[in-house]
Amino acid sequence: MVSQPEYAVAAELDVMVETRDGVELATDVYRPADPDTGEPIDEPKPALLDRTPYGKRGRMERHGEWYAKRGYLVAIQDCRGRFESGGDYYIFVDEPEDGYDTVEWLADREYCDGQVGTFGTSYGAWVQSALATQDPPHLEAMFVNQGAANGRKATFRHNGAFELRWLCWAYTLGGGFAKGALENPEIQQRLANVDVRDVLANGPVQRGQSALRHIPDYEEWAFDIMTQGAASDELWQEPGINFEAYYDEMADVPTVYAGAWYDSYTKATCDNFVALAERMESDHYLLMGPWTHGWNSYPLPSWNKSYSGELEFGEAALREYQETRLRFFDHYLKGKDTWSDQPTVQYFQMGTGDGSQTRDGRLFHGGEWRSGEEWPLPDTKFETYYVHGDGRLSTDAPTAEESSTTYEFDPNDPVPTIGGNCSSYITYEPREEPILEYPLSERKMQDITGRGGFDQRTRPDTFGADEPYGPLEERNDVLVYRTEPLEEDLEIAGPIRVRVYGSTDGPDTDFTAKLIDEHPPSDEHPDGAAINLCDSICRGRYRGYRDEPDLLEPGEVYEFEMEPYPTANVFKAGHRIRLDVSSSNYPRYDVNHNTGGPLYGDREYRTATNTVYHDAEFATHVELPVQPRS
Repeated sequence: MVSQPEYAVAAELDVMVETRDGVELATDVYRPADPDTGEPIDEPKPALLDRTPYGKRGRMERHGEWYAKRGYLVAIQDCRGRFESGGDYYIFVDEPEDGYDTVEWLADREYCDGQVGTFGTSYGAWVQSALATQDPPHLEAMFVNQGAANGRKATFRHNGAFELRWLCWAYTLGGGFAKGALENPEIQQRLANVDVRDVLANGPVQRGQSALRHIPDYEEWAFDIMTQGAASDELWQEPGINFEAYYDEMADVPTVYAGAWYDSYTKATCDNFVALAERMESDHYLLMGPWTHGWNSYPLPSWNKSYSGELEFGEAALREYQETRLRFFDHYLKGKDTWSDQPTVQYFQMGTGDGSQTRDGRLFHGGEWRSGEEWPLPDTKFETYYVHGDGRLSTDAPTAEESSTTYEFDPNDPVPTIGGNCSSYITYEPREEPILEYPLSERKMQDITGRGGFDQRTRPDTFGADEPYGPLEERNDVLVYRTEPLEEDLEIAGPIRVRVYGSTDGPDTDFTAKLIDEHPPSDEHPDGAAINLCDSICRGRYRGYRDEPDLLEPGEVYEFEMEPYPTANVFKAGHRIRLDVSSSNYPRYDVNHNTGGPLYGDREYRTATNTVYHDAEFATHVELPVQPRS
């Protein structure tokens, strides 16, 4: 049985933990207490550490109390440069050492039994992996929910492109609560007045010419990640940003890597598990649900939502986040038999639903939990589906000697993002009241892109879309390849690989790929539905995951390799498997200006003529992780 809430809670707030460079980090400590006297108990207990940039009070306070009642010492800490902690803020760079120092500080408390576990979501997952690169002696277990692996490969940047969510975050959850903004209401008001949609619509931000100039430390790191793309740039080798480079040095402790098919860290979560489960002797687990990124009620993530975007999965998708983590920590920190029946890999297989419309207007995609002992699953068969000049997607390889399709890519008219693996594409609700009357912390956030599965058609609230609204496939710059209606169910689970053979008429361009489950027309959905599963992009100058940029030769055919995020889906009989190829997906990724100019901030634009090849020599294709028929 898991630990029960048998204790009262004694809290000591804003305890200052001094780091090796003398900076003090504000930490709230919650201890189990005698229910009768309210005094902290003498018996040392294992500690749990949650480090956050979002403020350690409010719901986080209740989060700490929940575990303290169940016999854990809980420390919740403001990250360096945030809220009550000292020091300067540069995103993620100081987290390895700060985390190590805090783990060891906790272990040295007389009321700690010497064992420290870590937990947290999103940023709270980043900082766990960051401190693990330093291998703290008293770190004993980690529950890493929705975190990064290699910030350059697929988080800050993505195969050469920039994930604009970080610019959005710099204006909102990041910059809105920067030390400079909290200490100067005028600065915070300037940030509150920014509608991030206007920032995105007006093109690249220029250094010193936006509201970020009022918080120069945030402007600095934002421009660093937007403008630096080469692996040799020191930023991308930092242990707080590129854990992949430090896998061999990381702490060997029991770890859960948890994530979601529509999370912005799906690939990173799976990459971490695959690499570290093989390297480490301790138990490692992968848990993947059908959810989106972030929190339904901070700090509790979207595990208690049965839907993602326009898709409904049913009650089977729901999981108890706190209880799951408690079972894990009870097992590894208290020696209880509460996790021994947990499979090494547990994932939600989407797509078993009937496609009907639910009461709240969502499409019932359904699904069920499956399990395995490794990832990719041992019986996976990677099947190649080739694109053809007539729009077919087929397991038959093309035989034509020459076959290609050409389109115009205008960077001033990019393909709009409609859901997917998005997070932090947000803006504060515009308000007339000043922040003194309506504090920023109480303002609603408005989603710019949507997150999760959506029918791929524009509507009035689609960012960057103009009338007439309709399916993305009707755009001239979106190439669509689809199978014939499937005669029987086809189940996939695992990593996706796409190879686009393409050329352009300039020195640089992008290619994108999007995997879609195409539902047939029905009474409730007379036009059918094109549901996005995952996507990716490749910036030409960084094709082939090269470390340094290499511009393109006009007219030369190149292989553009992409890895749409892993997924698990059943393409039901009557559905079609569809692959969309284009050159933009905005604002999920920044738009290539096709000039070969600066990686970010180019003031020049040119329309590119791009060509996708589908012949015997240059066979554009997607590889799907097909599972045996059950």
